[in-house]
Parts: sequence; structure tokens; C-alpha cells
Amino acid sequence: MSGITVLVRRLPHGQGLPAPHPKSALAAGADLPAAVPDGETLMLAPGARALVPTGFALAIPAGYEGQVRPRSGLAANHGITVLNAPGTVDADYRGEVKVVLVNHGEAPFAITRGMRIAQLVIAAVTVATFVEAEDL
Repeated sequence: MSGITVLVRRLPHGQGLPAPHPKSALAAGADLPAAVPDGETLMLAPGARALVPTGFALAIPAGYEGQVRPRSGLAANHGITVLNAPGTVDADYRGEVKVVLVNHGEAPFAITRGMRIAQLVIAAVTVATFVEAEDL
């Protein structure tokens, strides 16, 4: 397996949270934590969506993207998924990574600080050149 280096900047509200990292040596994705305020709960009602901060900004190398994907356990057990799956983090984006979660389940879902809410997969990007044509 080959790898790349992604620089990670911890934001003030990300203090104390685990940096994005894969759960195992062969995991394709790195877990992303919820950076909701300590001691607070973000309740996601059935049918509701929320933009959840992670507390981290990334420097993804040129030629790659970050794909924010749902966690299968949250989806299977609670109906919680990433609304725009996969969400894209472009190589030139340096802001905080946030995750758009939606509750497709039947019960409210509590999001607490440090909860693993999504996973980030780094993938190579092929850049296309678009050429206008009269006939295809």
C-alpha cells in the first residue's frame, strides 16, 4: 500500500479530540469526530439535518480529494447518514471540515463531543479538460 501525507490543523474547539485517523491498519477511511461543545448534545430529530463541525482543517495534496462518507454503523443502527455523500473536500480548501448529517431514522439522535460521525477517504483525482463540440 502506498500513502500520502495530509497535514492536519487542530482548531481551538478541536482541542482534546482525536485527530482524524483510520481505525485499523487496512481501513480505507479516517474517522472524523464531532466537535460539539463539551457537555452539550446536538439533537438530530427524525428528518432533520445539521452541519456538524469536526474541529480540524486539512491540507490535502494537489491531485487528491477527501471524500466524507457515512459510517455504516450509524446508518444501519440509527438511520444517520451524510446527506451529500460523499461530500468532497478539495485540495485547495483550508477551512474546517464539517459534516452534513441527516436523520433518516424514526427517533431523535444525540450527537456528543468526540462521537465518530463520518469517515474521510483520500482519493486520487483525474482532472478533465472539457472541450465544447458540435457533435458527440
